[in-house]
Amino acid sequence: MDDASRNRPGKSSHIMTLDMALTYGAQASVLFLGLLAFIVALHYGRFLLAPMSLAVFIGLMLGPIATRLERVGVWPAVSAVVVVLIFIALVGGFLTAIAAPLTAWADRLPQIWNELQLQLSSLRQPLNTIKDLQEQIRSVTGGSSVTVAVKEDTTVENVAVLAPSLLAQLLIFFASLYFFVATRHETRAAILRLCFNRRLRWRVAHIFRDVENAVSDYLLSITIINIGLGIAVSIALWLLGVPSPALWGAMATLLNFVIYIGPAVMACVLLAVGLGTFDTLTASFLPPLTYLGLNAIEAQFVTPTVIGRRMTLNPFIVFLAIAFWLWMWGPIGGFIAIPALLTLYAVSGNIIPGIEPPAPARPRSRARPVVPHAPIEKAASPLARPSSPPIRPRPPD
Repeated sequence: MDDASRNRPGKSSHIMTLDMALTYGAQASVLFLGLLAFIVALHYGRFLLAPMSLAVFIGLMLGPIATRLERVGVWPAVSAVVVVLIFIALVGGFLTAIAAPLTAWADRLPQIWNELQLQLSSLRQPLNTIKDLQEQIRSVTGGSSVTVAVKEDTTVENVAVLAPSLLAQLLIFFASLYFFVATRHETRAAILRLCFNRRLRWRVAHIFRDVENAVSDYLLSITIINIGLGIAVSIALWLLGVPSPALWGAMATLLNFVIYIGPAVMACVLLAVGLGTFDTLTASFLPPLTYLGLNAIEAQFVTPTVIGRRMTLNPFIVFLAIAFWLWMWGPIGGFIAIPALLTLYAVSGNIIPGIEPPAPARPRSRARPVVPHAPIEKAASPLARPSSPPIRPRPPD
């Protein structure tokens, strides 16, 4: 009787199941509230967090340059200054190269708009038909027209409002870049000293290594690939007869950092350029189609070959990351979306079992063949003890 009652499911099993459900529900609620608080902090702290995060990822990309300088005896403070000056020179050269043709195209915007209207004049009749149908539906339903008053702000007022904020963010960015590069070794050592046991210190050290390798290799590789894409786009547009091909090549290089969305914006820009340059509608589609073809070659063949299949991420997760960071921080968020995703993968790969950190495949150095040597036999001694088997090192606790 006692055995039957013991095997019969009673109230205790239901209570245990309810406790487990409440525990899991509490954990899920805590995670959701933490995620919500993180998103709110990112939104309200974007003035500080956006330039600081961009500086950290740029510092990870240019960190190998500072490391090479420090190996030859340069102080970290001086190597950080060199890194900041290199970044300023690169950005300044890029802006100087595109300033003159961009100003010329800005002056041609009214002419391009008029030519665009001429090219799209064939669609005027269907649009007028749709407009007449809309007026008829409005008259039948008794709808009234709505007048919208738009307050016009002058360009001087907009510049006066945005200039102090932009200047402050630039100062935050350069200061963060300098101090991150100059103190990156001290920061890592300080964080490792906070770890209370050896196993946690081992995991945190591997997280630092994987994040630095993944982010720096990705940004350096993708920068070289994007420069090559910009050169190819410039040559192709020059062969098609598009004015200012170097400008559009530089723009293709910059926009390709924001995958999916950047190429789409670039194709729309080249479509407008084609409509303002060529006389026929068919010829106007040649610049965007040429760019999309080159971008497809880069995305499907060049990037997987250079970066490696190991860093290939889920396209849907990549799109969600880009959409999220664009929504949070705008263009800066679009640039740091993939490095932030790589950082998340690197941290998860060292914490959650089964997730491999997305470190790029590096060429391994060819090892020298080991030539076994014949062991030197010693004379046997009656007092010699049999050798004990070697002791394997234990993993860190």
